[in-house]
Amino acid sequence: MSSPIAYLWVKAFHIIFVMSWMAGLFYLPRLFVNHAMESNPAAQERLALMERKLFRFTTGLAHLAIIFGLWLMLGFHIGGGWLHAKLALVVALIVYHVWCGRVMRDFAAGRNKRSHVWYRWFNEIPALLMFAIVILVVVKPF
Repeated sequence: MSSPIAYLWVKAFHIIFVMSWMAGLFYLPRLFVNHAMESNPAAQERLALMERKLFRFTTGLAHLAIIFGLWLMLGFHIGGGWLHAKLALVVALIVYHVWCGRVMRDFAAGRNKRSHVWYRWFNEIPALLMFAIVILVVVKPF
């Protein structure tokens, strides 16, 4: 399937799933900030449940974003130096996502050792990656 219409549909779904994945990656660390500040066991359990459900949902969105991105790249022969840089940043975003899963499991097991301030900084990582990825995709500097 290499028609211009098919390309636009695949691209649209890729953008939709990336936006949805990013929304989850922006919100999940905010839950970590709240969790790190919370001392009430009932509230901590509620936050752990919210984190688990959001992580599971966001992981599905990540898979769909990656599938549609690969379809764009391989099915429509998109390439260039900018794409290699973008893919490296996407790998970093995947590593961040996996790291969020580990943080979530540490909170659930009562093993968190970091402060809410650390999580506030941790929360900025996906925004920086998104910023760089969008510039690479739109500007295609190389």
